[in-house]
Amino acid sequence: MVTLAAKNLNFEDVQHLLGFHESGEMGVFSDYLDLESISDFEQTELTEICTNFRRYLLSGRVSEGQIKFLALAPLMNLTGYYNQEIELLLEENIQRIDILESDTSITGRYDILAVKKSGVPNLTKLWVLIVEAKRAGIEPFTGIPQLLTYAHESLQSQSSVWGLATNGLHFQFIRICAGESLSYQLFPSLSLIESEPSIQVFKVLKAICKS
Repeated sequence: MVTLAAKNLNFEDVQHLLGFHESGEMGVFSDYLDLESISDFEQTELTEICTNFRRYLLSGRVSEGQIKFLALAPLMNLTGYYNQEIELLLEENIQRIDILESDTSITGRYDILAVKKSGVPNLTKLWVLIVEAKRAGIEPFTGIPQLLTYAHESLQSQSSVWGLATNGLHFQFIRICAGESLSYQLFPSLSLIESEPSIQVFKVLKAICKS
């Protein structure tokens, strides 16, 4: 049996091996999420997060650890992911995916997984992939196949799940759905250092957490 690393898969691989296909239409967040307005306090905190990250970005290099510490951790705290109903799992191996038809196995290690603990237990809220961003020019879009592979596991027990690929600067959300076939829908890429897009990042993260 051939073993593949999820980080090395491309779009053709996830279509052929896992059956994923793109829905073909750019998503609209408000079609799926209740986007609340941002409070003055939240705006102040968000501005500080954006300013701190921008300062590091101007140096030309932002490591994966800096992305987690400067952008994702404070954003997820501000948008509710640190509450007692959510469990955050970090840098753990995914369950091995065996594809018997092609004699192939897929392994990998995700960055962040948010799981709801109460109400509907073990409901996956959000898969987060941090795209290697030693140079800001690497786009999160390149990590979508890897993110789809990780989210594949969730679709065995729920109809849809949200995913986020980010290099700290750009945030690429996707909605991944089960059904007659597995599909994913891309949403407009958002920038953390631009005012309105950064507010949208905040609203979407908060809405996913509360959904």
